[in-house]
Amino acid sequence: MSVDQPRRMVLLRHAKADWPEVPDHERPLAERGRKDAPLAGDWLASQGIGPELTLCSTAARTRETWKLLVPQLPKRPRTVYEDRLYDASPGEIIAVLNEVPDDVRELLVIGHNPGMQGLADVLTGSAEPEARGRMERGFPTSAMAVLTVDGSWKSVEPGAGRLVEFWAPHA
Repeated sequence: MSVDQPRRMVLLRHAKADWPEVPDHERPLAERGRKDAPLAGDWLASQGIGPELTLCSTAARTRETWKLLVPQLPKRPRTVYEDRLYDASPGEIIAVLNEVPDDVRELLVIGHNPGMQGLADVLTGSAEPEARGRMERGFPTSAMAVLTVDGSWKSVEPGAGRLVEFWAPHA
């Protein structure tokens, strides 16, 4: 694949988590999260988005979101569980994105707020007006920002993306 072809990335905030007395990294999904995660997969499939690679935080709630979402996709992508996505800043997530192989055209990143929302804000240089309006109302659990970027993953930096869609299950 040419590095000149646009790439698509989906930034997904994990589904709604519960608050049991466990370390934050081990928090499971709440009942609502277990219902919303498959809806996110349904939406991706309905939009024709088929990630070739999923980068998923190692936290229990992100892994569970992925486990419930992936059966809805037409094809299971390669999955990398990435410690650096847990509690990551937008800059730290960009560093991970810069390591994605250039043969990946569609990427799904499953992480946490405030990192996912911050990353979507930082990467968005331009946007479809409706998508920007929906994202400006907040980035709730199970929400997804879909961005396109030109060039290689190594060239992803602030302002390099175009927000083309934003979806949330209860919006």
